[in-house]
Amino acid sequence: MTPERVRIREVGPRDGFQNEPEIVPTDAKVRLIDLLARTGVQRLEATSFVRADVIPQLADAEEVLDRIDPPAEVAVSVLIPNEKGLENALRRRERFQEINVFLSASETHNRKNVNRSIEESLTGLERVLGRAREEGLRCEGVISVAFGCPYEGHVPPARVFEIARRLRDAGAQEVGFGDTTGMANPAQVREFFGAARAALGAELELTAHFHNTRGQGLANVLAALEAGGDSFEASFGELGGCPVPRGATGNIATEDLVSMLHEMGVETGISLERLIEAARAAQAVLGRRLGSHVLTAGPVEWKG
Repeated sequence: MTPERVRIREVGPRDGFQNEPEIVPTDAKVRLIDLLARTGVQRLEATSFVRADVIPQLADAEEVLDRIDPPAEVAVSVLIPNEKGLENALRRRERFQEINVFLSASETHNRKNVNRSIEESLTGLERVLGRAREEGLRCEGVISVAFGCPYEGHVPPARVFEIARRLRDAGAQEVGFGDTTGMANPAQVREFFGAARAALGAELELTAHFHNTRGQGLANVLAALEAGGDSFEASFGELGGCPVPRGATGNIATEDLVSMLHEMGVETGISLERLIEAARAAQAVLGRRLGSHVLTAGPVEWKG
């Protein structure tokens, strides 16, 4: 059974821009974020407080937060890698309402991504979540490679759910499950989200973060939706994604997701036309054609 309305978090300004080979100018970031913030989207991941020498594309995090002008109803979130990142972000506490923390569901991916074991990451993130809740911030914990790891293969759902419990108990009100390299399929996703709801309880918001690496992103959305997923993360223009495997596309495009949901009669509160306008603006800034299908074909038009 599909719900009448779903929540969507736009992650392109962080997940998308950090994966660009060139640094997107701050002026352009601010303009694009302000366009997105006026599409009707109510959750927007603006940037991340990561080390500038590691991800120089997001070195302007504080300036971006200072300069964007989102409507009051838009909840701005920032990605926090560790305690130092939270400390830096709190210098701009009044400019955002939510944080996202992250780790991987496989030891190998976590080591390659953040050079820590899963336990080391969890211990640090538990402190981050506790401090963030003290600051009145809403918290999401994102678990990468939750549906399969390119290095280890199968990832047992029981392991993913145990990590999710740790994040929940530390203060995360929402857990996002990432199909980081596009290995998930709809049958797997349907079973996973049904089991996740049973394992994690009714109060925790369950969010899906699908990549369109092998063209199954929207099919996986439908499977998660029918199995009890509450919300989704997507990126305008299909920006972002993981560089493994080679040639991988990005996240599912927000405009493709919104178009599909609206055609199904599921409300999002987002204007598809304004979203396409923002994606076109991003395409102009980046100087290349983006992967979104709706950006190419336009919205469905019913005649008669």
